[in-house]
Amino acid sequence: MNRQKQGTGLFENGLIWFGAGVSIAEILTGTYFAPLGFGKGFAAIIIGHLIGCALLYGAGLIGAQTGKSAMETVKMSFGGRGGLFFALLNIVQLLGWTSIMIYDGALAADSAFAAGKWLWCLVIGGLILLWIAIGLKNLGKINVVAMSALFLLTVVLCGVIFKSGATQSAGGEAMSFGAAVELSAAMPLSWLPLISDYTREARSPKKAAAVSVLTYGAVSSWMYLIGMGAAMLTGGGDIASIMVKAGLGAAGLFIIVLSTVTTSFLDAYSAGVSAESVMPNINGRFFAAAVAVCGAVGAVLFPMDDITNFLYFIGSVFAPMIAVMIADFFILHRDRGDKAFSAANAVIWVIGFLLYRFLMTTDLPCGNTLPDMAVTVLLCVAVHRAAGRFKADR
Repeated sequence: MNRQKQGTGLFENGLIWFGAGVSIAEILTGTYFAPLGFGKGFAAIIIGHLIGCALLYGAGLIGAQTGKSAMETVKMSFGGRGGLFFALLNIVQLLGWTSIMIYDGALAADSAFAAGKWLWCLVIGGLILLWIAIGLKNLGKINVVAMSALFLLTVVLCGVIFKSGATQSAGGEAMSFGAAVELSAAMPLSWLPLISDYTREARSPKKAAAVSVLTYGAVSSWMYLIGMGAAMLTGGGDIASIMVKAGLGAAGLFIIVLSTVTTSFLDAYSAGVSAESVMPNINGRFFAAAVAVCGAVGAVLFPMDDITNFLYFIGSVFAPMIAVMIADFFILHRDRGDKAFSAANAVIWVIGFLLYRFLMTTDLPCGNTLPDMAVTVLLCVAVHRAAGRFKADR
């Protein structure tokens, strides 16, 4: 998985992140917005994605400008050992995401074509292994065909849902607007520790960062809207009911399986890249395959129906992390990668983490991420500039 001279082009990067956005998990998350009504739900989706994607772009740009993987860029702010801590957290997160994606995909596929959830878990896991074996740089033509099919089928699904007039609020307990914004921002935040693994491989890394984020942000928002509209149409979040009412049949099954594979592949692949950051001698592709296998086994054995707490945990860990990195890279212009550990940035991250968890108990219209990021960035800049002046005065 080491960088090669001939990297991916902008079109290939766009396809990768289109595949990341077209996701059953994102459609299911969108169903939670239905009780808000179309107007408020739409606003929460857009605002949350603007916040999350702004941070995602910052993370991608750091990797693009340095040519380093996501976890290697983390070391630039937290030092070698500090970076290992986040790499381990990232591997756990990616294993969790792989299991969740396979679980959701298998449940939806089994509802559309009953063959047993465990069998669909094995089928989806096997296809992810095939994607890993083909490799990121060799997926170009396959991705063109797969993404074209997904795009056409998703357009049909979207048309059926919104032609039905699914714009009224659905039944159920509505979350607050601020909580909805945060749930919208949480999905882009989950890709923060991954994006540099792909932008660093591009022939035009800076443009690739922009294309990747714009593509993902647009497609992810679209998936949320489909989920919200579908819940309004069907009165619930059952993917099979949505596909049946859309009249998709086998095409719906194709959407379910392929979208699960294209998204889960990125999770498993980046788990391999993160593992290389922790253990340089490990084979990243073999580790990615192991993550896919463990994810499939986990999906068979454990229930994973509600992922909201998982999404909020991801936000609380990685939002203050990227805030520290943005402050270090774009404002302070410091690289602490030569250090074993940056105690100051570690303490700042802990404060940011605790602040995020505290903000979860409040109800801010802008969600938790934006204020947490602002406070963490300001704190990081203030601490390091004060430390610099202290050293200069001595």
